[in-house]
Amino acid sequence: MAARNKGDRFSTTTRLRLLGEQTAARVYRSQTRRQARRSRLTGRAALLVLVLCTLVVALAYPIRSYFSQATEIADQERARNEAHRRVEQLRDAKARLMDDAYVVRLSREHLHYVKPGETGFTMYDPQAPGTARRPDGNGAADRPWYSNVWDGVDRADRGEP
Repeated sequence: MAARNKGDRFSTTTRLRLLGEQTAARVYRSQTRRQARRSRLTGRAALLVLVLCTLVVALAYPIRSYFSQATEIADQERARNEAHRRVEQLRDAKARLMDDAYVVRLSREHLHYVKPGETGFTMYDPQAPGTARRPDGNGAADRPWYSNVWDGVDRADRGEP
């Protein structure tokens, strides 16, 4: 039997069986290596995705704050420029009001002042804007200026335009 077992060892069936087992073992080993490599890559990819997500979450709030502050700074600079422009306009108006001739001209135009010895006239133009008739039939140009001023104050108190 020992001889037979020795002979079996070299028989075609035994060789094919051993060859099949070796091949299966090699295929199994290569599959496990490939799976191990694949699982390592998947783990690395998962770690990379986790790191990227953490960076995005960690940087989202500071970036949002940066952009909102940049917008606010731009708005404040526009407001500052507008305030500087308005200050310059007011300085120009103040300088003009220091001129006596300009003040006299304004008082003659807006308040209908006249110099001593002059005769003042008020012209009524029904087509001119601002002289439209009121609903009660009285026109603004038909009354003295101080009545129009008091009516404007009364309308402002009532909230009318």
